Amino acid sequence: MADEILLRKMEYIAEQSRSWDELLRKTVELLYLNNERYHWVGIYLLEDDTLVLHNYMGKPTEHTRIPVGKGVCGTAVQQRENQLIGDVTKLENYLACSPETKSEIVVLIKDDERILGQIDIDSDQRDAFGPDDESFLNQIAGIIAAKSRQLLPSRSKNHA
Repeated sequence: MADEILLRKMEYIAEQSRSWDELLRKTVELLYLNNERYHWVGIYLLEDDTLVLHNYMGKPTEHTRIPVGKGVCGTAVQQRENQLIGDVTKLENYLACSPETKSEIVVLIKDDERILGQIDIDSDQRDAFGPDDESFLNQIAGIIAAKSRQLLPSRSKNHA
């Protein structure tokens, strides 16, 4: 029920947003302020072979640029798959943003097959994310991707 309300709010945010920056900023705010398990929420955009942090809420991070293939975020892009990590301490390739982080979810923002970026969420609880979170965030990512067609008309669909 709560996710349905947030999805409606997200649709309204997308409808009202007049810029890409506004859309991403308000998305991060919506997610961060409405789930106590989410102690860090960010959106990275894919620029060539690097993920660039666009908007976030939570403690500052030094990981503002992440190469594809590095860490959970870079792995998601490299494998073209969302990532649900129940215990980040068990990953060799993990980029620690905060010592409090115990679990992480990364959901790709894709326009058809083209990856635009990703929603990255950390939690200070182990196993904080499950299939319901992934489904909900996939819907949020879909709303962002659909709005990108209007807000980013100069982006060619022919790029990977």
